[in-house]
Amino acid sequence: MKVHRILIVDDEPGIRQSLGGVLGDEGFHVESAGSGEACLDLLSRSTFELVILDIWLPGLDGLETLSRIQQIPQADRPVVVMISGHGTIDTAVRATKLGAYDFLEKPLSIDRILLASKHALEHRRLRLENADLRESAGGAPHIVGDSVPMKALRQQLALMAGTNGRVLIYGESGTGKELVAHALHAMSPRAQKPFVDVNCAAIPEDLIESELFGHMKGSFTQAHERKVGKFQKADGGTLFLDEVGDMSLRTQSKVLRVLEDQRFEPVGAQESVQVDVRVVAATNRNLEEEIERGNFREALFYRLNVIPFHVPPLRERREDIGVLAEYFLAEFGAAYGRKPKELTPPALALLEEHHWPGNVRELRNLIERIVILNPQSRIEARHIPLPLSRKPSAEKSAQRYGSLQDVREAAEREYILKKLDESAGNVSRAAELLGLERSNLYRKMRALGIAPRE
Repeated sequence: MKVHRILIVDDEPGIRQSLGGVLGDEGFHVESAGSGEACLDLLSRSTFELVILDIWLPGLDGLETLSRIQQIPQADRPVVVMISGHGTIDTAVRATKLGAYDFLEKPLSIDRILLASKHALEHRRLRLENADLRESAGGAPHIVGDSVPMKALRQQLALMAGTNGRVLIYGESGTGKELVAHALHAMSPRAQKPFVDVNCAAIPEDLIESELFGHMKGSFTQAHERKVGKFQKADGGTLFLDEVGDMSLRTQSKVLRVLEDQRFEPVGAQESVQVDVRVVAATNRNLEEEIERGNFREALFYRLNVIPFHVPPLRERREDIGVLAEYFLAEFGAAYGRKPKELTPPALALLEEHHWPGNVRELRNLIERIVILNPQSRIEARHIPLPLSRKPSAEKSAQRYGSLQDVREAAEREYILKKLDESAGNVSRAAELLGLERSNLYRKMRALGIAPRE
């Protein structure tokens, strides 16, 4: 198991020792330095994944040290968490703009430093992973599909990505609105700056303002530490407001003010923060209808709807289903170390006739399940675990499967998969639910091409 390397930089030996003890007990490899110069010297000789860096240092201060750390090539560059006993909004803003992941105020709680360290390390992992993906994909997420609507969407992306115009992406859940937002960012002049996403539907109403704008320590009961908001983290880059139609009217009003002058005040702060953010929003609702119902502010709608994008549902571009299925088969085959798989014509026909209420997300999840459960290289129609209620008519099923035995096997396979799901992959428990001996169930699974879950 990989041991993460952390460097603590503080001029107080007691803080270096206490933080080192806490992080060392969690299994991290920890080293320390008492100055910015010593920090840079260590980084020139060894690779660290995280630097916990004090603002106030003798000689080279923390901000200047942070600035020099950002000059290290990305593959070797550590993520930086700043700490300070005398933090101000201005200092935090400067640190964030220079590339700091987080800013913590002293005295440091054990839980807070451990949580911040783990989040920062995960952020670095994702940053490197995304860089690799961008490089392999030519710099932008791959939007799959040869249908006329998808060709038009890619053309619109190429035309609009280079602008700073706000974008509103329409589409049902699961169509790939977030993928379009990522592509817009990756193809824009802001590509090297942060892409920050906010799921407006997933954040409780009493927390969304803090999430978007940040808060000061002590500004409300649970504000034990100062928090940098999403708008500030996205400074210079792109902020993606997913499911913006679920945002409350009160929060809509505050977002509208930020869009007008790119300035806001964190919760409990006396000073405002200036940012430069391109806002991309997405919704699965008809916002014009929501305006009529009084659920969405008209002024905000016109601010966001400068460049509208529409991502069509999968049922309106069925010619893309085969292309997407092949793409996901290759993706998950590589991810799980499985041999290449191909769909037989009857299997593809079954996919193309399905209604796909969950759109591309539903298809992706289905293909992942097929790759995991089926060792065969050829995927037959009976290997497609679509819900029984959405199967085609008996006449179409007979035409597809060719015989009553094929239909029976497909139904048996679907029912066994359902019981395996209910049993979390436990074959013994599934056998009990099916009223079978465990050995009999294994034989049926082999006959129907169902692999035990790994």
